[in-house]
Amino acid sequence: MGEKLELVYSAEFAEVHEAVRVRLRSTRWWRLFRWGTRVVGALAFLVAGAGLLVGEVAEPVKLVLLGVVAVACAELVPWASARSLFRLIGSQGEARAVVDEDGGRWISRDTDMTIRWALLTRYAETPRLFVLFTDRTSGTGFAYLPKRGLAGPGDEERLRAILDRSTTRA
Repeated sequence: MGEKLELVYSAEFAEVHEAVRVRLRSTRWWRLFRWGTRVVGALAFLVAGAGLLVGEVAEPVKLVLLGVVAVACAELVPWASARSLFRLIGSQGEARAVVDEDGGRWISRDTDMTIRWALLTRYAETPRLFVLFTDRTSGTGFAYLPKRGLAGPGDEERLRAILDRSTTRA
């Protein structure tokens, strides 16, 4: 039997939000969506500015609002997704995650779920989290492991080593 690490933690909104942002950044469709909304916003401002120069006031205001709404939607999606997930995860109370060479097991008040590395094939690391996610062909599933849930000072390096052996760093 290989190395096994246990993390104990309760959900924090900031960590769920960070995990959602990391997951979204790893997908092509999200990058295209954000790029597209920024282009729409920039074009709306340019056309509105041109309209103001010509003296058309009503239409430029509508265009500016369209641009603001487009950019705001792109910025609010991660927050809204994280808020929804946090309400679900947070209601479960304290969570335990056990990570070993086979995969991860997440246990909370109403959940006991094991996910093998064959499904969570990639991971990204932030200063606070390890975010595990499915490959590009499996959808947009993810799990996260907060570093604050580790028991000892050397556990972060041990967890990183397990992840490096079992998955690919994104």
